Amino acid sequence: MSFPVSGQAARTTGEAPTVQSRPSTADIEAGRLVTAIGRGDEAAFRELYDRYHQRLFKLALVLGHGDEQLAGDIVQSVFVTAAAKLRHIESEEHLWNWLARVTRQQIAKMRRQRHQDGTVVGVAELPECANAREPDSVLEENLDAALLLLEADERQLIEWFYFDGLSHNDIAGRLGATARAVSSRLERARARLRSVLKRALSHET
Repeated sequence: MSFPVSGQAARTTGEAPTVQSRPSTADIEAGRLVTAIGRGDEAAFRELYDRYHQRLFKLALVLGHGDEQLAGDIVQSVFVTAAAKLRHIESEEHLWNWLARVTRQQIAKMRRQRHQDGTVVGVAELPECANAREPDSVLEENLDAALLLLEADERQLIEWFYFDGLSHNDIAGRLGATARAVSSRLERARARLRSVLKRALSHET
């Protein structure tokens, strides 16, 4: 992807030409992915999903105050939207901000549809510029901090199931337990995580 350099204008005024920095490898790769997705390339779409679904799930989990079902629905909706509408980005940061912005829009929409009370963090006014700084890193830090407040075994269950994609049977095999026991323990861990997240976010809203 080329970027125009205003060298000609600078030379006519006697000023030194301004040299713009070249796009990074990550920016070029992000642009390649988005262009391929625009052409309907399924392999590129799967690559986009593999790269960003975990980070988007974390963001949606925090925005949804620990509602993992809502977070999962949101992530799927974001990628459906990306397949249909994502056509051009300027950098890797631009791509992430686009995905995060759609996540915020979708979570606000779904919560309205569910007639749930309460305000979703950061949804109120979305900036028109996709590159505007948004506190996504702060929200991810909230999740990381909430996970650290769980017992070690609870945190491990959450990470295995949601972030590593292991099934109840997979986890049961690792723990030497039954799938039913894993399901019960995971439900308790989810309840604890939701409680911790709600307390943490209530201090910021």
